[in-house]
Amino acid sequence: MHNGHETERARHALWSLDAGIERAEWVRTGMAAKAAGLQFEDFDEWSSGAGNYAGKADCAAVWRSIKEDGGIKAGTLYAMAKAAGWRDEHVTQQQRPHQRRQSPAEASQQPEKGKRLPFDVQVAWKTAEAASEAHPYIERKKGSVTGLRVYRGPLCIAGQLVDGALMVPAYDMAGTLQTVQFIPPQGKKLNAPSLPMTGAFVVGRITSPGTGQRVAIVEGIGQAWSCNQAASMPAVVAFGASRMEQVARAFRERYPAARLVLVADAGKEQHCANVAKAIGGAVGWVEMPADSPQNFDCNDLHQRDGLDALAGLLRNPKMHPARFELLTPADLASLPPVRWRVRGVLPAEGIAALYGPSGSGKSFLTLDLLAAVASGRPWFGCRVKPAPVLYAALEGEAGIAQRIQAHQTKYGPLPAGFRFLLQPLDIRKEGDRADLATAAHAAGCVGGVLVIDTLNRAAPGADENDSASMGEIIGGAKALQAELGGLVLLVHHTGKDAARGLRGHSSLHAALDAAIEVSRNDDRREWRTSKSKDGNDDQGNPFRLEVVELGEDDDGEPVSSCVVMPEEPAGDAVRRVNLPSGGNQRIILDGLRELLRDSKRFGMAGAPPTRPCLELEEAIAKTRDRLAVEPDRKTERTRAAIVGLVNRRAVELREGWLWLP
Repeated sequence: MHNGHETERARHALWSLDAGIERAEWVRTGMAAKAAGLQFEDFDEWSSGAGNYAGKADCAAVWRSIKEDGGIKAGTLYAMAKAAGWRDEHVTQQQRPHQRRQSPAEASQQPEKGKRLPFDVQVAWKTAEAASEAHPYIERKKGSVTGLRVYRGPLCIAGQLVDGALMVPAYDMAGTLQTVQFIPPQGKKLNAPSLPMTGAFVVGRITSPGTGQRVAIVEGIGQAWSCNQAASMPAVVAFGASRMEQVARAFRERYPAARLVLVADAGKEQHCANVAKAIGGAVGWVEMPADSPQNFDCNDLHQRDGLDALAGLLRNPKMHPARFELLTPADLASLPPVRWRVRGVLPAEGIAALYGPSGSGKSFLTLDLLAAVASGRPWFGCRVKPAPVLYAALEGEAGIAQRIQAHQTKYGPLPAGFRFLLQPLDIRKEGDRADLATAAHAAGCVGGVLVIDTLNRAAPGADENDSASMGEIIGGAKALQAELGGLVLLVHHTGKDAARGLRGHSSLHAALDAAIEVSRNDDRREWRTSKSKDGNDDQGNPFRLEVVELGEDDDGEPVSSCVVMPEEPAGDAVRRVNLPSGGNQRIILDGLRELLRDSKRFGMAGAPPTRPCLELEEAIAKTRDRLAVEPDRKTERTRAAIVGLVNRRAVELREGWLWLP
């Protein structure tokens, strides 16, 4: 059991520690805090003051994972706190000599015993007094009073009273005060309680961002003062190394032409180099002299070697190689060609979409396409490179189960590399994407094709016409592609006006590497590539849906579904039926087409795998009675008609098998 005194003692010890430490040490601190009897609320409130705070959900997950009887005990917390300068004294209600007396209004705002009132940063800032050059920290760092104030009051943070502390405000990009950092005359810097550290403070003015003005990004106010004085450049206080990237990105977005310079403390050079690389563009970094001790910063350099030494560093920041590589024609010629999954239709890697109006048959076509990819068989005459397939069918288990059954009834079992996902999924959520990626890796479904059917079901509640919402959807799809490799294929709808293509914001079409449009005109269906890098985007590919009977349900009612059957393009059909009306060849060709439409044998004797085939003798036997000739001449005339069709190239004949070319 932990009594009130011990709990308060543990709380004071915890708050004396820096929450912005490395994650492993942060978890260890949580273990010690739990062992000392503190609750999750204490741990979360303390953690939220750090610049690298990942949110309450992350904090809660770590807290739940800590065992009550783990190896870390309460003594670890106190040892860590004492090492950080904490004094193990019980805080009493007795007023300390250096505290001023509270006003009646302040006394009325004191929390009930055992409770903590939220810190009101707006009130604290408004009631603070103006900073003076006599403040010990300003004197020590050779700083400026501009924009700063001094706190007067009873506030205690991490066991340290902050009466007389310098207040450094943090503003968002709109200029709204978000929080403050306290710098006591003696002791470490302290962030405002109960408020996450967000925003920044600028020393100097960003006056000409459109002309490439240099702007320093630094950890603290002391470094900002020195950079501003040394190079007459504005300096942005990020309030910690962990927040430099976040702040630099915000200023890059606001001032895209500015030349950002990250100023690294000794020992954090690689961190700043990584941030500069992650942001890209005109972002450089400077490093302290090689002989500098750990955490030596630019204010230390200012005081040791003078402003000229610092100005020299700031004038020559280190830069990563240029992001944009300018290629010659010879360079371009040596680049590898597009790698195709379905030649001329879908690339092996990237983001693509298959879309069409409701009832166009796009889900049936999607399944047919995926079966071809999983097996490596040609699809509508296009060569296919085999790959694993993961089909996220999000529109109901019954429908997809019947489609699979129908497809296997018609074409045989699906390949082993085919997997299905039927559970709900939101690709905008990092957790959903991570869980999907874990399952896909476990099943070997990486580097192939991931299909999201439909996009609407994978982003429930999203406003597809809103650019920000569509941006989240596109970002989720790209994140999945980056994690799994291969191709992510989004099945989507057209809008009210099908002629305008994909439903929703135009940014979706712009983000695609390829797109397949499915259309329907009465009973005629076809697909064509509406976007394809180095592919053909003007060829229509007609198909029909053939009904496959699957049996009966529990009530004795018939159950059926459909499969995709390719058909000849209209132009080829006209060319191949240019036969005399009523002639034997026309009559036999019509009969062959009916028989081939019902055939379940494909790719015989070298025919394309998608072409249904018919044995010659069977074809003669089943079409001979269509001819109005003497009974004993029907077989002879039928054979002659088929030979004529072969000579006209209206049908193909090889090794005793017939098919339509």
